[in-house]
Amino acid sequence: MERIALLGCTGSIGTQVLNVVRRHGDKYKIEALVCNSNVSALLKAAKEFKPSYCGVVNLSVFNESQYKSDIVLDFSIDAQKTAATLFDVDTVIVASKGLLALPAVIEAIKLKKKILLATKEILVSAGKLITDFAKRNGVNLIPIDSEHSALLQCLQGNENNRIEKIILTASGGPFRTWPFDKIKQAKAKDALKHPNWEMGAKITIDSATLMNKGLEFIEAMRLFGVSADQIEVLIHPQSIIHSMVQFEDGSVMAQMGLPDMRLPILYALTGPRRYKNNFGKLDLLLHNSLTFEKPDTVRFPCLALAQQAAVSGGTLPAVMNTLNELAVNAYLKDEISFYGISSLIEGAFRSYTNKQITDVQDVWDAEAWAVQFFERR
Repeated sequence: MERIALLGCTGSIGTQVLNVVRRHGDKYKIEALVCNSNVSALLKAAKEFKPSYCGVVNLSVFNESQYKSDIVLDFSIDAQKTAATLFDVDTVIVASKGLLALPAVIEAIKLKKKILLATKEILVSAGKLITDFAKRNGVNLIPIDSEHSALLQCLQGNENNRIEKIILTASGGPFRTWPFDKIKQAKAKDALKHPNWEMGAKITIDSATLMNKGLEFIEAMRLFGVSADQIEVLIHPQSIIHSMVQFEDGSVMAQMGLPDMRLPILYALTGPRRYKNNFGKLDLLLHNSLTFEKPDTVRFPCLALAQQAAVSGGTLPAVMNTLNELAVNAYLKDEISFYGISSLIEGAFRSYTNKQITDVQDVWDAEAWAVQFFERR
């Protein structure tokens, strides 16, 4: 039985991981659960899955968390690292936000744990540093993102065939057909109405700005060892084809399925084997129109900014990632406009002196610079 540490167990991806494990309880055991601050949801999951360790990262909720429970909670900023390095844990699933789990991932790599990444920001900000470290330790970083899971599946059995191009598909988000002037006035409540996927607030806003696809662009470079000019982004409103690979002979392989995150979660756990499940199945007669469009980087400049950061490399993606997270949070609070997100990032690019990443401290320094830049806005 595979023993799992789930970091970020109360968020959108975390709860879906628990849903998958619940359906395959004969194969997987939740050994550790960690959340940021949603203690009540953590306790509910702990009562069901009975892990040996439960941690809470956000210390500010400690005094407010007076729960009548015999479950022992470890309130610690190092809770994710503790969970990831438990002797009884085989697999670490990273579903927490941002860079919170970066130290835990580094320690898990040292211990040669199996690592499943739903948190794209770690590969965006720490990039080649993490992938090179994982390679030196013989650790595969397995993606849970639907797009990167699709690419992984398309490449299965094609290890000796040269990739000519990776095609990342994007739904286009809720503003795909909106004119510029209307998008300019859009509030967070409008951006949170994703047409196809049910996701957390931050990633849903990223989908609306197309920054999510920009982050995935950088992530694909790191995971699959391709250059920026080998990646194409296409808008695919139906979200049925999750990504494609074009090989040098011109053949294109695509992975298709309903927009359901439980599918890539299950494949990340079981791949290359496939286990039977009772999730919804794709009926091509019901989804018989698959269309594609070029992304509009005038209406959605975040994609172009992310591609610029991808080409520049170094610490610039870390600056972009941190600033985007802060700007999205401000947008959710109606403190800035929709285009205020891209304007802040563009301003930071003009002000920042890019550096090469030699160790993790360079990532933290870039993050600190972005925070200071945001506070001075």
